[in-house]
Amino acid sequence: MADENKRDYYEVLGVDKGASPDQIKKAYRKLAKKYHPDMNPGDEEAANKFKEANEAYEVLSDADKKAKYDQFGFAGVDPNFGAGGGFGGGFGGFDFGDIFSSVFGGGFGGGFGGGFGGGNDPRAPMQGPNLREVLQLTFEEAAFGCEKDIPIERIEQCKECKGTGSADQKQDTCPDCHGSGTVTAQQRTPFGVMSTQKECPRCNGRGYLIKTPCKVCNGQGLVRRRKTISVTVPAGINVGQAINMHGQGHAGKNGGPSGDLIVKIAIKPHKQFTRDGFDVQYTHPISFVEAALGGELEIPTIDGKVKYTLPAGTQVGTTFRLRGKGIPRLQQSGRGDQYVTVSIEVPKNLNAEAKEALRAFDAAVKGKPHKHGLFDKGKKK
Repeated sequence: MADENKRDYYEVLGVDKGASPDQIKKAYRKLAKKYHPDMNPGDEEAANKFKEANEAYEVLSDADKKAKYDQFGFAGVDPNFGAGGGFGGGFGGFDFGDIFSSVFGGGFGGGFGGGFGGGNDPRAPMQGPNLREVLQLTFEEAAFGCEKDIPIERIEQCKECKGTGSADQKQDTCPDCHGSGTVTAQQRTPFGVMSTQKECPRCNGRGYLIKTPCKVCNGQGLVRRRKTISVTVPAGINVGQAINMHGQGHAGKNGGPSGDLIVKIAIKPHKQFTRDGFDVQYTHPISFVEAALGGELEIPTIDGKVKYTLPAGTQVGTTFRLRGKGIPRLQQSGRGDQYVTVSIEVPKNLNAEAKEALRAFDAAVKGKPHKHGLFDKGKKK
């Protein structure tokens, strides 16, 4: 199975999905020059990045591989899924032979692993690969949980032929490989006769032959379908975490179970709040008068506004806590807290009267007489 931590090839090269071949080549050459082992002797990280760039360029510089990667991701091009033929025909102009063989293994001569099937039996049950999607949530949806519908496109078993690929649901054992999917080839060499195993050319490694292919799936036994899946998002989930939906991935082969649908969570930034684990951070603006004299504030929270009594003499940058007003703890009881940091809003457009009042205030605080201005008016001489 492909590496779970493998980076998107476009991300590796730093180009958009719609980048031209010249842009892709230019980006690759820049990275290759930067991370080439000759330029970074003994640097393991640079060597890995050089290898990563080479792998990305190998796929994105090839129009056929790029098309498969754009539609199917790593499952369409990753050699760890196997390679070679196995299916013929197509679906909507797409070659299922390349895609299904890369998803389910080289041809049908090998087992898929995962505890299913036995050795080289091409008819052994094979578990389908996982399907990965990204679900974007609002700050509140992630905090309190929700139900979301997401559209997916996956490989499913053909209902018409029940996954056999045959119109009459019959599969005849291949007489050449006797159902193994492989044949022995002998070749004379200076060292004697050498025997090698290769894919059976008659059945393309399936181990069986179909006399009348199913017209719905063109003899594949599998079809690609679009579907809407309802996802239950638990309260308290955070960015980067994933929801595993068992059996909602691509269909298996030969009666094998389907893979899983893995939904990775992304969260839209909030205009007011930021998140720190299960705590919420918020900056609340106050006036100079409120900071000096104190007062009752209305503080926004993810539950709505709450009242808070601000003490007199509050300094800029002071942080206070609203207990239990944070994010519900994922699969636990209780909630985090909300931390509120105060900032003083300095007025920009003061009229003459306001400016004079501030000067008088400043003089009073410093113990100096204020001779001219607003507060001198009306005094008896």
